[in-house]
Amino acid sequence: MTTGAAFPAPAEGERPDYAAFISARRDEITARLNLVDSQLIGIRGARAEWTDDEHDPEGSTLITEWSRAEGLRGEYLAELIELEHARERLEAGTYGRCARCGERIVEGRLRRVPAAKMCVPCLGASR
Repeated sequence: MTTGAAFPAPAEGERPDYAAFISARRDEITARLNLVDSQLIGIRGARAEWTDDEHDPEGSTLITEWSRAEGLRGEYLAELIELEHARERLEAGTYGRCARCGERIVEGRLRRVPAAKMCVPCLGASR
């Protein structure tokens, strides 16, 4: 689900703008959430007009579309919460440290997943 924004690499000795990583991802997820919310409004309207969605000749039922959209909506809301926690860690000075081992999380991972709480080795070990 994560894509990460394209940010130029910082100049040598400069710290990456982690707040920008978090903000850009939050903006991306908010836009996706708005799109899903619009889809849900459309599905509600279609359901009001059609009562027999089990026998839809198109083959795709409104209930399936509703379930997919609600699933995405839940994922997006959860990620927004995680991004808020990441922002709080940034303000507290703990952002970019693995919650499991305490080592630094590599910049590339934080660019790709700004809300990351674990480094790749610990993430792999927890699965």
